[in-house]
Amino acid sequence: MNVEHFRAKLLKKRHELADAIQRAEQEVHTASEGEVGDAVDRSVDDTAADQGLHNSSVDSETLEQVNDALRRIEQGSYGKCSICGKPIEPARLEAIPWTPYCKADQERLEKVKGLGSTPTL
Repeated sequence: MNVEHFRAKLLKKRHELADAIQRAEQEVHTASEGEVGDAVDRSVDDTAADQGLHNSSVDSETLEQVNDALRRIEQGSYGKCSICGKPIEPARLEAIPWTPYCKADQERLEKVKGLGSTPTL
């Protein structure tokens, strides 16, 4: 496994996420300073701000995962599942270079959290 390849991908993603978070924070700040309009304008602004905050929160979580992956590179444990210790599939690392889990353990975690099941009536 070429760790430098993944380090470069992670650093690029970290930069992209930091920029996106900064833009979202600026947009929320700018929206809160905007002119006061009617109720519909305020509702649209509030909805846009809420969406921006949600996106920023997701980006912040991903940024934390990217930083964790960069730490794993420095510690020499990158590419190994944090649960079972087995190597993470190369295709999985290409798709999600910040993942700490192999596919099997990720699926187990999602099942335990109820993310992998379809709700029934």
